[in-house]
Amino acid sequence: MTPPQDAPIHALSTMWSQGRFRKDGDDHDHMPSFAEKTAALGFSHIEINYVIPPAGVDALIESNHVEVSSVHSPCPRVRLNGRLSDALNLAATDEEERALAVQVAKDSVDTAVRAGASLLVVHLGGVGDKMFEEERQLRKLFDAGTTDGEEVDGLRQSAIERRREGARDFFPQARRSLAELAEHAAANGVTIGLENRFHFSEFPDPDEMAELLAAYPPHIAGFWIDIGHVEVLHRLGLIDRHRWLDELADRCVGSHVHDTDGLNDHRAPGHGTSDWPHYAAKLPPHIRASTRSTRRSRKTRSLPPRRSCAASASSRRSSPQIVLCIRGHVRNFSFQFGDTP
Repeated sequence: MTPPQDAPIHALSTMWSQGRFRKDGDDHDHMPSFAEKTAALGFSHIEINYVIPPAGVDALIESNHVEVSSVHSPCPRVRLNGRLSDALNLAATDEEERALAVQVAKDSVDTAVRAGASLLVVHLGGVGDKMFEEERQLRKLFDAGTTDGEEVDGLRQSAIERRREGARDFFPQARRSLAELAEHAAANGVTIGLENRFHFSEFPDPDEMAELLAAYPPHIAGFWIDIGHVEVLHRLGLIDRHRWLDELADRCVGSHVHDTDGLNDHRAPGHGTSDWPHYAAKLPPHIRASTRSTRRSRKTRSLPPRRSCAASASSRRSSPQIVLCIRGHVRNFSFQFGDTP
């Protein structure tokens, strides 16, 4: 049963599976084992992320241990024209690449429908497909303990100018791709969650996010806040962490929750120095109102057999989601968003 709007779903991302559930000779993690362990940890829902191959996606959809609440595009991961699907740029100026990226994202909508998920997390691409050299240098300086000064200021300004110039060509392509994807998602009752990104070259920044979302009602497209990504670009002095929720909280449909140690994200909350008081205070009420822990003491349960097809677009609706998106230990982990962080 879908929770009421003020009770967000808590889910564990399949990111946590990476390297943990390999069988002898297998190149990929064994998803039935991940699903069983996830339920034993107390999670009833998962997000399928973009590194899971088709067989793994099928196994998760068929699992009676967990339900799929969101899918992270592109999903499943496939190889197309010699490239992995997650390497395709939805903002590419090369029309062949952009069209292929859109098709893969539409296929991800279909995966979400097949899984019974109501939310699709989307990376909208960026200015090219590589990190700016200025950002690379800023990261090196940060790791060396240098976070201000003339060199740092110069690199930041250069990165801002490079992005502004590149966005003239790439951002219209991103907007175009979103329009095509939104049409397909809306027809299938799936809400798009546009995620803020890890690298400064990627779309959207807060201004771009507001511009893009202004064209769509909340049930078609919303803001998916990735807390680790917010922290990293804040620490590099490129995008202030407070802007995202100060300006976009009313469009927030979900969150990737993970901590950040220095510039290393995807840590379990409490294993880094993220500004949790800010997020607990600023996440919109329909997300932070819940005080349920993401780890509950219960045995692995079996769900009823999954329906052969997802509910119709007219009967499906999305619930806000908090997705634990970590690589580290989760066994002794307990976390909640509430009025008191």
